[in-house]
Amino acid sequence: MNQYAQQLSVSQSEPSERAAFIRRTYAHLAGALLLFAGLLAYLIPSPFGEQFTGWVLGSKFGWLGVLGGFTVLGWLARGLATSPASQSMQYLGLTLYAIMEAVIFVPIMYIAAYYSDPSVIPTAGVITLALFGGLTAVVFTTRKDFSFLRGALMVGGFAALGLIIAGTLFGFSMGIWFSAGMIGLAGAAILYDTSKIMLHYRTDQHVGAALELFASVAMLFYYVLRLLMDRR
Repeated sequence: MNQYAQQLSVSQSEPSERAAFIRRTYAHLAGALLLFAGLLAYLIPSPFGEQFTGWVLGSKFGWLGVLGGFTVLGWLARGLATSPASQSMQYLGLTLYAIMEAVIFVPIMYIAAYYSDPSVIPTAGVITLALFGGLTAVVFTTRKDFSFLRGALMVGGFAALGLIIAGTLFGFSMGIWFSAGMIGLAGAAILYDTSKIMLHYRTDQHVGAALELFASVAMLFYYVLRLLMDRR
């Protein structure tokens, strides 16, 4: 039996091990968010920002291509981040995922920065952090297991993907209510991910846990930003 199989779940571990796992997870989440923000700060004003945004908006299937690539590479990154082979592979997965998220955010951030009110970006960031902090506090204070949300998150995720694909193919806008629904879905994902961090992950899975939480926070930020832009 290898060292990974011998690892206990967070809920079965000693309090000191549980606290160390939680600290590592959120430290890696912070690192992924800093990498994400730094890449966007570099990419948006660069020639790539304008060219990539123009390509996505100018091609009917450009956004579908981006989503398809993100899905495939996201699956690969998740596999790497949870790999028992080596910790370096886990870090590679988290880094790859943060880079991909930054790239997929370029069009909406470019539009917000140059064609909308630039203040929506920090406003969306503050709202996202406030929501994330509140949802995290709910889990940490109640210690409730939100694993029952898994089925609803899967159904909601597939339904949202179907609507995005249909909207891209047939040229209709999902509007404010779709963004509001996706904010709710992202909030549910944060509750689910945080309760897994509190109860279900093994104590050696902090990199994979950080990736899942990062993905949910990024989705929340995306749709908060989109909602603010749609309202202006």
